[in-house]
Amino acid sequence: MPRQIVLLRGINLVKRNRIAMPELRTALDAEGFGGVQTYVQSGNIVLSSPASPERVAEQVNATIKKRFGFDIVVIVRSHAELAAVVQRNPLAKIATNPSRYLVTFLSAELPSGFGDQLARVANQEAFAVIGREVYSWHRDGVGRSPLWERLASKSLGVAATSRNWATVTTLLAMAGDTTAR
Repeated sequence: MPRQIVLLRGINLVKRNRIAMPELRTALDAEGFGGVQTYVQSGNIVLSSPASPERVAEQVNATIKKRFGFDIVVIVRSHAELAAVVQRNPLAKIATNPSRYLVTFLSAELPSGFGDQLARVANQEAFAVIGREVYSWHRDGVGRSPLWERLASKSLGVAATSRNWATVTTLLAMAGDTTAR
């Protein structure tokens, strides 16, 4: 059965939208998803489903609403889609710290011209917009980054959630683990 990578936005932040990962795994398993695995507490899930990524996102969102009472952004990529994200790696030559190299996963491509808006706030930070992903290198961290503030805001015009490169590659490895199927 195809592996899917599910990314939740805004859960387990301080005291907001708290979901225990064992409870989430149990809820998703009860909904018929296979091989459900979670990674850290920030809403990273790998599971098996024959449904399209869009349908998996709808089903996971509905499960979280029903079980936990939260209406959150759910973005899903297939194993092949995530493998392509990692293979592209457009900032590989400059992004030397995987915790400061981010991929922002988008629900749809950015509106026309939005890349130019990002360029105006990026200062010295490098980024690349490719399809439904924005790769960004934050050499000095995200804490004071205007680019990160824009990527993390809800002003992108599409739903989005970001993961650092270490998490992205870990999720890809988990999705390729045939023992979890």
